[in-house]
Amino acid sequence: MKVLVEKEAEDFLEKEGFPVVPRKLVKNESEMLKATKEVGYPLVFKVVSKNILHKSEVGGVKADIRSEEEAKAALKEILAIKGAEGCLVQEFIPGDWFLVGLKKDATFNHVLAFGTGGVYTEILKDISLRVCPVTPEDVKSMIKETKSYKILEGARGKKRNVKAVEDLLMKISGLVDKHPEIQELDINPLVVNEKAAVIVDARIIFD
Repeated sequence: MKVLVEKEAEDFLEKEGFPVVPRKLVKNESEMLKATKEVGYPLVFKVVSKNILHKSEVGGVKADIRSEEEAKAALKEILAIKGAEGCLVQEFIPGDWFLVGLKKDATFNHVLAFGTGGVYTEILKDISLRVCPVTPEDVKSMIKETKSYKILEGARGKKRNVKAVEDLLMKISGLVDKHPEIQELDINPLVVNEKAAVIVDARIIFD
């Protein structure tokens, strides 16, 4: 079994042509300051560690960083977390959070999932499933089955790029043809706004 977390998983997906947030892995202040110039404010800092599954629970996510002073303070806090191996400097992407997943089932083989993302995924359990391979009609119907579809539709006048979500789900379904060894794939969150759907965090388990 091989596990790819955070940057490794995002690098894999980016090579496969998926939209992934711009990011840099840093381990000290000088690397961080260089990365902030390359990525550009506003930023999100995340703790990097193979031993930390839920980053937000240990204070390992610092969002909407807008200055060098804020960046230095955030880096210091993240590197002080027990087990921290580094810090991921990411572009801050505004939008709503969703989940996209794949899981290899003993009976159905690969199953595609879509639903509400973020820290409340396990609490809300707003998830729709389809057996791969999916059709464009499957994707449209599975999105509409979720409560979060109302957000994509344009809640409070905010339009969201539903087509980008549909395209990404189709592409994820097709990924298993090329990589049938994928046991699990979790994208959480997928950030969706009026322009795009962007992968911000991911984890992949291979057989």
